[in-house]
Amino acid sequence: MSEVRRDIVTDTWVIVDTDNDKLPKLPGVDFKPSRGCPFCAGNEAQTPPELYAIRNQDSADGPGWKVRVIPNIKPILQEDGELKKTGVGVYDMVSGVGANEVIIETPEHIINFFELSEEQIGFVLKVYQQRIIALQKDSRIRYVLIFKNHRPQAGASTIEHTHSDLIGLPAIPIRIKQKLNGAREYYGFKERCIFCDIIKQELEMADRLVFQSENFVVITPYASRFPFEMLIIPREHSYSYKLTDEFQFKDLAGVLKKVCKILNDVVDDPPYNLILNDCPNLLPRQDYWKTIKADFHWHIELTPRLYRTTGFELGTGFYINRYAPERAAAVLRKNL
Repeated sequence: MSEVRRDIVTDTWVIVDTDNDKLPKLPGVDFKPSRGCPFCAGNEAQTPPELYAIRNQDSADGPGWKVRVIPNIKPILQEDGELKKTGVGVYDMVSGVGANEVIIETPEHIINFFELSEEQIGFVLKVYQQRIIALQKDSRIRYVLIFKNHRPQAGASTIEHTHSDLIGLPAIPIRIKQKLNGAREYYGFKERCIFCDIIKQELEMADRLVFQSENFVVITPYASRFPFEMLIIPREHSYSYKLTDEFQFKDLAGVLKKVCKILNDVVDDPPYNLILNDCPNLLPRQDYWKTIKADFHWHIELTPRLYRTTGFELGTGFYINRYAPERAAAVLRKNL
């Protein structure tokens, strides 16, 4: 019989098929190297001028870089302009001000993130941090979302070269707001971080624990929305990704390389989204979420997209997960 499980952080529900033991898989995709890829070293002139880069040499918009950040060629939000709030009858509207950037993760034409070296992944993680720090100096930007879409079924562009996307938003996304509210309410009741309590319980139970490193814990969440969904959480309480240090970056790079490789091996290179869940920009309102430094805990979601979203999910807000997180964790541990 299925179970209807509640996500304690977001107060949302998931139907979990606890009986199914058939491993979900999509047909594999054979990618062919692209000779004209605009993200490869030597093709910098094919992209907009870079906003930021880690380089071996100082010449901007030329070869010699390790990670490169460029504006999205078709931005959905614009950097210029005043942030205006407008009432349209009973509706609310905010001007489309923000940032829309692409983080090119390697000068080599590599498609799978796990094929990067740990050192290179570490560079990418540091660039995430630097872009968040830079963009949160702008009080118009309320939230910086960084994510990866792998394969078209997960929303990836036609450019296969491994990269991440960044969108600086003038409003906080609803899923982040749900997590912020859930964390604040839990802290108000128990005076403890809900994510720290989740880590403690999952380490004690161990049936959804995938593995742990010195600084991070990887679990399949109790109310996983997707088969093989994983949550990567710092072991020590930290409300902001901006506080991550060099040693933690090195550890996190190894963790991400491992989990992406395991996922590739177990489910044959599935489409997935990797999402950094960070705290919002506190600059616009210093009194915003007064307990956030104590109640929120940044984390990364890795969500394989093995089933399509249907009218049921859209109509109810529920998800149906056809492969229980306990089974997923056991399979992932076996393939470590």
